Amino acid sequence: MSLADVDPPIAQLIAEEKKRQETTLELIASENHVSTAVMEAAGSILTNKYAEGYPSARFYSGCGYYDQIESIAIDRAKKMFGCHFANVQPHSGANANLAAFMSCLAPGDKFLSLNLSSGGHLSHGMKLNASAIFYQPSHYELDPKTETIDFNSVLAMAKEHRPKLIICGYSAYPRIIDFARFRAIADEVGAKLMADVAHIAGLVVGGAHPSPFPHAHIVTTTTHKTLRGPRGGLILTNDEELFKAINRSVFPGTQGGPLMHIIAAKAVAFGEDLQPQFKQYAAQVVKNAQALAAALQQHGYRLQSGGTDNHLMLVDLRARSQSLTGADAATALESAGIICNKNAILNDPRPPKVTSGIRLGTPALTTRGLSEADMATIAGFIDQAILARDDSAKLADIRKAVADFAAMFPMPH
Repeated sequence: MSLADVDPPIAQLIAEEKKRQETTLELIASENHVSTAVMEAAGSILTNKYAEGYPSARFYSGCGYYDQIESIAIDRAKKMFGCHFANVQPHSGANANLAAFMSCLAPGDKFLSLNLSSGGHLSHGMKLNASAIFYQPSHYELDPKTETIDFNSVLAMAKEHRPKLIICGYSAYPRIIDFARFRAIADEVGAKLMADVAHIAGLVVGGAHPSPFPHAHIVTTTTHKTLRGPRGGLILTNDEELFKAINRSVFPGTQGGPLMHIIAAKAVAFGEDLQPQFKQYAAQVVKNAQALAAALQQHGYRLQSGGTDNHLMLVDLRARSQSLTGADAATALESAGIICNKNAILNDPRPPKVTSGIRLGTPALTTRGLSEADMATIAGFIDQAILARDDSAKLADIRKAVADFAAMFPMPH
């Protein structure tokens, strides 16, 4: 029996969500559209099996095919990043980060990262997260003039706190990350370097951003976002002893049975990422982001750090109007069929639930086939919707125009 026969309410909501995605423009930097093949693997019969352990070392019988699937995912992950070891079992990027912490830190040990409010991630030491509950974070800063990483601050904080781990890689940072410079600082204070490349992993694989290898001791990432895979995590390293500790930290340290249907979907996505056309995709993501950034600047918006080198940008709305807030803009844009998220700007005077900015990204738009020329149209939609934020009739008109525009770019198959 079909889902519609078994559970009509859920089937209807899924159908409505499909329509929403097809008729809107997805600009959340951490989201993407996966292929039908990835979805088929994620929704497969593999969800029926427990496979605790690792290939050839399972705690349940009947895992022969699962060993082969996981081994394929591992081999493809290593090939993608040019590294020696990969653990494909983390359920999420946050789980990957926690396991990475456990592999090289003891409870109470110090680590150094960028503040969440400056573009870091909550799993890098946000006070309510396990990373701050069980370990001791300190934070380096952005340069207030350039709004980019202040390496003087990184070095000074590293020397002051002597952390065992330094983290680079961010959730809201629009510029190239200098992994070699981070590694030099880590070596100077005897710390390990962890690169959380969840946002830029697809750009790394596609050659549109420098690789964290060979500089980072540990690399973590999600498998969605720019990798265009299922929601999940991945840990990579070139250090065999560290890899053994990572494996123990994933299972049994933080997880039980792996999600083998998702690991299969990861393998499918990794196979897609290794195709020559993925390099074209990664390059186009950056071109589109830079084109959108330039178009927004022409409309009078200010971009943190002045632009972007990757897939995302932080838009300071105050340059367009001092009364504009990120919360108001995100709500108006959703009403107009443009999906984004409110985001703090460096030294934002407004609270996190309000903010003075929005974060925009181009991975999903690029997956649907949009190019640089289309970014000017999207910037126009964005500006129109923000200016019409108090006019429901105008927002409804923009919503229709956005749906008509989105129909020109079918979802991937």
